[in-house]
Amino acid sequence: MGDQQLVKQIITAVGGEDNIKKVWHCMTRLRFDLHDFDAIDRSKVKELDGIMGDQLTNDQYQIVVGTHVQKVHEALTAELGTKDVKSAAPGKKKGFFGALLDIVSGVFGPIVPAIAGAGMIKGILAGLIALEVLNKESDAVIILDLVASAVFYFLPFFLAASAANIFKTNQYLALAVAGGFMYPSLLDAAKLGEVSQFTFIGLPVPVINYSATVIPIILSIWAMSYIQKYVDKFMPSVLRTVFTPTLTLFITIPFALIATGPLGAYVGSLLAAFIEMLFGLSPVLAGIVVGGIRPIAIVFGMHHAMTPIALQNFADNGFDMLMPMFFMTNMAIAGATFAVFFKAKGKKEKSIILSAAISALLGITEPALFGVLIRYKKAFLACTLASMAGSAFFAIMGVRIYGYILSSIVSLVAYIGPYFPYAIIGILLALGVGFAITFFTLKKKEVAVEA
Repeated sequence: MGDQQLVKQIITAVGGEDNIKKVWHCMTRLRFDLHDFDAIDRSKVKELDGIMGDQLTNDQYQIVVGTHVQKVHEALTAELGTKDVKSAAPGKKKGFFGALLDIVSGVFGPIVPAIAGAGMIKGILAGLIALEVLNKESDAVIILDLVASAVFYFLPFFLAASAANIFKTNQYLALAVAGGFMYPSLLDAAKLGEVSQFTFIGLPVPVINYSATVIPIILSIWAMSYIQKYVDKFMPSVLRTVFTPTLTLFITIPFALIATGPLGAYVGSLLAAFIEMLFGLSPVLAGIVVGGIRPIAIVFGMHHAMTPIALQNFADNGFDMLMPMFFMTNMAIAGATFAVFFKAKGKKEKSIILSAAISALLGITEPALFGVLIRYKKAFLACTLASMAGSAFFAIMGVRIYGYILSSIVSLVAYIGPYFPYAIIGILLALGVGFAITFFTLKKKEVAVEA
């Protein structure tokens, strides 16, 4: 089935074009905000060729397409036309958690390829330096580090552009706000540490290094979306072209530097401190909690909620201990899926399961979760227990990562150094526990009946 035919059937199954408020995507899923969620024909969606599964949670409908989701999304938006919000009766108001999930997934979904690609280069580069294949003082390392680090250093720009789409405001004004955060006079003062704050119209402007931060720019673009609407509402139409953006920037950037930026930085630091406190309280508990909730969070599409915390950890501490646990979850999912492969009988079924298991090893877990593990409760429980075991082991050993990287077997090079032996043991532990529990608890007849 071609993408154009597929998207036409998807549109029909979700209640038609007029039922779609907004649609975006992450690495493997189409995510819908709909007027009427009761209009979805979920059984029809699941029967579509190429669809791995679906999930309805927190006022967001997700269709798992796979790694070619971007092409499907392009075909879908082309079919829907340029209008992003349809003129239908308004649906029920979202709850706080549902709205927050929409924002996080909506902001991070489009930029994941950039941060995942740059993170992978960063991890490989760290491995090559640790193996002394490259000299860290060489020109080659300087250029490769530039390639790997640019996305993270200028992360506020990426987040601003993405957040502008979510909050329905001008993307270029949003980038201008990010430019205010990243302007050299502010960053240089923050790096030197000689000035704690500036003053603007009698109000303090805290000096903060906003490079690589997450929450400050998202809060600021959210505020800007209201400021722009308010200014535009009272601006005479003949003056809007020039004076609406002028006043919007004049109000938003100082407001961001005085209020939303510092507030966002404070909230981000609190989240990072909470994770650090959890590790300080009990590494085993931290591993069990993070490893235990990660698989179900992926199923419900809530795993992006942890990304800002990991990025804040990199900004504050220069390292993170959550992403190694995400790595363990993916290995646990792969291990459980490989076990189901040995229980399956049909060649076609085995081929699909093997492909899903290999995808999980490479960091894409939705095919394994939706295509295999959700169908067998014992296998899903096994992957959860294995994720907890691997994550707890990593937490006890203090395994950390020094740059954002896709949680893939290829990421192993990023652990070369003092944590490399623990990384090897952790992979074997997560894969082994997931495989063993699934293999010895799941009967062949159960796979044959349900498959």
